[in-house]
Amino acid sequence: MTSDPDRVPVVSTSNPKLRLVRRLQSASQRERLGLFVCEGEDLIVAGMEAGLEPEELLVDAARPTLEERVPRATFVASELIGELSELAHPARAIAVFRRAGLPRLDPTQLAETGLALWRVSDPGNVGGLLRSADALGSGYVCLSAGCADPTGSKALRASMGAVFRVPLGEFEQAPGRRVGLVAHGGVPLAEVDLSGPVCFVLGAEREGLPDDVAAGCDELATIPLAGRAESLNVGIAGALALYERRRRAG
Repeated sequence: MTSDPDRVPVVSTSNPKLRLVRRLQSASQRERLGLFVCEGEDLIVAGMEAGLEPEELLVDAARPTLEERVPRATFVASELIGELSELAHPARAIAVFRRAGLPRLDPTQLAETGLALWRVSDPGNVGGLLRSADALGSGYVCLSAGCADPTGSKALRASMGAVFRVPLGEFEQAPGRRVGLVAHGGVPLAEVDLSGPVCFVLGAEREGLPDDVAAGCDELATIPLAGRAESLNVGIAGALALYERRRRAG
């Protein structure tokens, strides 16, 4: 395929770099090893632009990319890249990054706006909320136990690179006055005081905020709905709350 000895592609499924990528499809292995996998040039470039350097970069030997930015890339036979990929159409590149390189919340620096997520288990919603936080000026996203792993493949894709730019923290660390978003019974969001540092607290997709978490909020807010709709998707609710805060801030 190539006469360059540095670009002879990997053709064995037992290659340790390929085995590592397969291991990192497990959340427990990502936690244990402190690593995660990104598929696709856009996500990988977003990570590098945020200052992270790939621990490994696997490139489709038949469709090379990014080798000018990562000279030590490993070229892999196309069929093996396809077997590793979790995408419907396999990406041209797969990178391994260190979780420690992601931005972390500094509780001593009080951000104006943030999100705290309680047991939001759908990775698409976690990734989408990171994307909204990035786009609408949120200073952080804090996650409770039971939230989807933001470094899982679906959450990463939904975040569109925001995971590399939005600081993450633990639910208990979230600073600011807490405004819990509830489907019913709260003060209409338009009437809630959103001045000063505010943290919007959002609950799981079906259960919402449990009573004890809601009781720990400084205020409960509801986004009024038209028609017979019972509630909003948590990702939409979070985006609307962040937009309202940004709109009022001018």
